Amino acid sequence: MATTPSTPGDPKNAHFPCPGCSADMKFDPASGMMKCPFCGTTSAVPALKQTTSAVASPSPGHLDCHPLEEFLAKAHDGQLTQLAPQALEVHCAACGSSVTFQPPEVAGVCPFCGSAIVAQAKAADPLLAPDGVLPAKIVKQQAQGEVKQWLSSRWFAPNALKTMARQEGINGVYLPFWSYDADTASNYTGERGINRTETESYTDSSGNRQTRSRTVTDWWPCSGHVNVNFHDVLIAASRSVQEKKLDALEPWGLEALQAFEPAYLAGFKAQRYQVQLADGYTEAKQVMANGIEQAIRRDIGGDEQRISSVDSTYSNVGFRHLLLPVWIGAYRFQNKVYQVVVNAATGEVQGDRPYSAVKIAMLVIFIIFVILILAMIGGKH
Repeated sequence: MATTPSTPGDPKNAHFPCPGCSADMKFDPASGMMKCPFCGTTSAVPALKQTTSAVASPSPGHLDCHPLEEFLAKAHDGQLTQLAPQALEVHCAACGSSVTFQPPEVAGVCPFCGSAIVAQAKAADPLLAPDGVLPAKIVKQQAQGEVKQWLSSRWFAPNALKTMARQEGINGVYLPFWSYDADTASNYTGERGINRTETESYTDSSGNRQTRSRTVTDWWPCSGHVNVNFHDVLIAASRSVQEKKLDALEPWGLEALQAFEPAYLAGFKAQRYQVQLADGYTEAKQVMANGIEQAIRRDIGGDEQRISSVDSTYSNVGFRHLLLPVWIGAYRFQNKVYQVVVNAATGEVQGDRPYSAVKIAMLVIFIIFVILILAMIGGKH
C-alpha cells in the first residue's frame, strides 16, 4: 500500500523532507533556514511560512508568559507534550542526563560526560512544553574554531583535550532554562553612612609633633520603599553543566527568541530539564532578592549603607520554558569529566581542563637546565 509523504515543514509530524531529494532537512544556523545536508536545498523554517493562522506568532523576543501561581495550583497534565512527535530519548547512566533527539540523529556519546550511551532509545516522555527557542547561529565548524583558539592558550592541558576540537568531539544541544518575570514591592529599614575626615595631632616617640587623618562614618537611621520589576530572570534547568559556566556564557541575546517549533531541533539534541519549575522559582527569588538589595542601597544613598530589614511582596509572577543552544564537548581524564561549552548564539567559550603533569615536569626541567647553564656561564667569568 502506498504511503503519503510527509508535508515539508508540517510541525504536526516534525518530519522535514527535502523538496529536492526527500532526505531529512536540518536546521542550518548559518542561514537560519532548513537545509538538506545532501543536495544543499534550503527552505524557510516552517513557522515562518505559516501566514494563514488566525493567531499571529509572537514577535522575536516577546513570548507570552504563564502565570506561575495559577499554573502550580492546578494539575498541568494538559501542558505536557513531547518536543516532537517522533522524538526519541535516552538516559545516560554515567551522569544521569536525559537527552532528546529526532531521527536520523543517533544517541552515540553523552554530550555532557563523554560516556558511550548504551541504553536503548525510547519514545520521549512528555514534559512541560517549551515556549521559546533561541535559534543557533554558530555552525559546527565555527564552534570548532572557537574551541581550537581556546585550547591554543592552554599549553599545560593534556593532549587528550585536543580531541575536543575534532569534528566528532562536540555536539549541538539545546539546554533547558526557566525564565521568570515578577513585579516586586519592598519596605526596608536601615542606616545611611556619611563619611567625614577627622584630623588629629599627636607627639611621636622622638618628641616631634605630627598630624594624621582618618575617615569616620556617621550613621543615620532611615527607611523607605522600592519597586523593582524583573523580566527574564534566567535559571538554568540543567545540572549537567556547571552553573558558573552557563553564567559566563551570558548574554544570550534573548531578543532573538522565537516561538518554539520542532524544526529548530532538527540536527540538534535537547536536554530534558532537571530543575523543576517551582524549584527554579526559588532560585529566581534569590536572584531577585539580590537585585532588590542593590535598589535599596541606591535608595538609601550616602557613602555607605546598612540594611536591617526587608519585607518584599511578589506579584504578576510569570514564567517561560526556553531552550538555549550550545555546542558542547566532554571527555574523561583520570576518572573526572571535563567540558568545553560554546554559546551557539554568540560564540563565547567556557571550559575547564586538567593540568598535564608531564608538561609541567618538562617545563620545570627546562627551567632548571637554563639555570644550570647560566650558572656555568657565570662561573667561567
